[in-house]
Amino acid sequence: MPSIVAANRLLEALPATERGRLLDHCEPVVLRFAEILAEAGEPIREVWFPIRCAIVQVARIDGHANLEVGLVGDEGALGASLVLDVAESPQQALVQEPGEALRIEAGRFRRELARSPALTRVLRHYIHAQMGQLAQTAGCTRFHVVEARLARWLLMTQDRAHSSQFHLTHEFLANVLGVRRVGITRAATTLQSHRLIRYTRGDITVTDRAGLEAAACGCYAADKICYQRSMAMPAAARTQPQP
Repeated sequence: MPSIVAANRLLEALPATERGRLLDHCEPVVLRFAEILAEAGEPIREVWFPIRCAIVQVARIDGHANLEVGLVGDEGALGASLVLDVAESPQQALVQEPGEALRIEAGRFRRELARSPALTRVLRHYIHAQMGQLAQTAGCTRFHVVEARLARWLLMTQDRAHSSQFHLTHEFLANVLGVRRVGITRAATTLQSHRLIRYTRGDITVTDRAGLEAAACGCYAADKICYQRSMAMPAAARTQPQP
């Protein structure tokens, strides 16, 4: 297994001593595509800090349809709701982009929360960012066309994969975006015809990042602003001199 360093933004926001203590209890792992990390309503057994991967959170609608409600990469953590004393996973979570992550057992994580005010503060601000992004996603799903939503999702995936190339099948995208597979095919064909992406058997290459941003809805930029504003206070608190 490759060596993994703390390249997760939540971990990097912690003071060095508290970050080091938490990392002592983290295990480096490599996540596989479509691996299920959590099920809705089941106890949170582990907390995951993505390094170079993406984890999609999926809500079940009417017991049969799926809809993405969040994407977690190196800007966040899966299982962060433990900071609110919520012990059950609110959604199913599965690996969208395989790669490296850090994993810590839930009981050990709770003990670190009790010892680390900085960790508690950072996670609460991250959850605030997630709430804003969830509201943005709800509006995006209701009002924006599939092509713009797909462009947004591809940008979000690229940000978390740290690569212009990644693998996403039509079926997987249809499930997480809550549309028919034919809708994904048409949207991907349009983006490819505009030379924004190359798409072959699930292998996607972003060929024109600026063009893809222009094709995406404003929700992509709004998500980034929401995260930056929510996380600004912990960053500012970290740099203030201590009495």
